[in-house]
Amino acid sequence: MSNPIIKIIGNVLNAVSYVSPKYASDKALDLFSTPRQGRVLENQKVFLDSAEALHLKYESISISTYQWKGNGKTILLAHGWESNTHRWETLITKLKTLNYNIVSLDAPAHGASSGKQFNAVLYSECIHLTAEHYKPDIIIGHSVGGMASGFYQNNYQNKDLEKLILLGAPSEFTSVFKRYVDMMGYNERIENGLNNLVLDRFKKLPSYFSLANFVKTIHTKTLIIHDVDDKIIPYNDAKMIAENHKNATLISTTGYGHGLRNDVVYDHVIDFIQS
Repeated sequence: MSNPIIKIIGNVLNAVSYVSPKYASDKALDLFSTPRQGRVLENQKVFLDSAEALHLKYESISISTYQWKGNGKTILLAHGWESNTHRWETLITKLKTLNYNIVSLDAPAHGASSGKQFNAVLYSECIHLTAEHYKPDIIIGHSVGGMASGFYQNNYQNKDLEKLILLGAPSEFTSVFKRYVDMMGYNERIENGLNNLVLDRFKKLPSYFSLANFVKTIHTKTLIIHDVDDKIIPYNDAKMIAENHKNATLISTTGYGHGLRNDVVYDHVIDFIQS
């Protein structure tokens, strides 16, 4: 959304909050949870059609998964917000040449998966569903896909998971929420209402959902890659995760931004997988 539209929406919901704060907060949360892009585009279909597709069911949501079969270890890929499996094309191509068994999923409300809304907790459950089916040895997650992968491993403690790779992953849900509130210019009524809605839905305050805290329980060998110039997720998030994880390595990059789509990054990922 453009800045003028963002300001208009923020101002409208702020005004509504004086009459019905819960309604305004509900609408703000819906907006936060609804991706505006990330569905499969026409020019992405050729690559995606090269995989063996399978739909898994999580509650009422159909989760689209893709598999490029190989004889090596199984690697599960989890994309980020407003993206889909196609974002991994270059990395998948590299991994295929090394004969890895590659699996990817589209998050709820993304790619070819069904659903209209998305959050990291829901995504972590869909990662669990996919992991139960494909039994990955390694999980690679980008952005909120990395956060959700960490949530998954914290919740389920998959002892068969050998390695975890987090690319540009956020740490604190409170920080993600705060950046959204600041971007939209919401007032304190809506901000407090958002926190209460999270508490109602998940029985936990937003502050509970901290990857930096969760990794204290994760012993899986982990690689964290984060760009110091990331404008979406601050580099400090990676530092907090790494400082609390007893079995993690942090690689800092410069100039690759939040996307981290670069051969240097992919070489680090493959080196870690093969180590």
